[in-house]
Amino acid sequence: MMECFKNACARKALIFLNSVVLFQISFLCGLVLNEILNWVIKNVIKEARPCQGGHRNLFTEYGMPSSHSQFIWFFSIYSLLFLYLRMHQTNNARCLDLLWRHVLSICLLTLAFLVSYSRVYLMYHSWSQVIYGVIAGGVMGATWFIFTQEVLTPLFPRIASW
Repeated sequence: MMECFKNACARKALIFLNSVVLFQISFLCGLVLNEILNWVIKNVIKEARPCQGGHRNLFTEYGMPSSHSQFIWFFSIYSLLFLYLRMHQTNNARCLDLLWRHVLSICLLTLAFLVSYSRVYLMYHSWSQVIYGVIAGGVMGATWFIFTQEVLTPLFPRIASW
């Protein structure tokens, strides 16, 4: 009887760990899709960078939207939604847990603003290119989080048990 209990507990733990790994794989897939979206938008719009030869080591000639801004805002928005919606507490959250989330959220937003600002400051992008990157990354991050939560997460236990 005890052996069956141990096997059942081990199986549940393995399914849980595989579900966590699947959530991380889903996040990585979202980042890849975000980069593909950025490449498509750049090659459709074909707006030049404002530096016009000032930076010789650029890998892409087009600047609309800023891929750095799009990436960091995807990461930040997805992470914020994960912190506040996925990691919710069913009981009353302790003050320290809430403080940790708020501090991490402020750090994520500060990092996103600094990366976005740096693209203009270093003259790799115009303000409009950065703002469109912010919008595209934020919308993509929120959309991918909702897709992961509503469509993929219910399938994770079934996939993990294969």
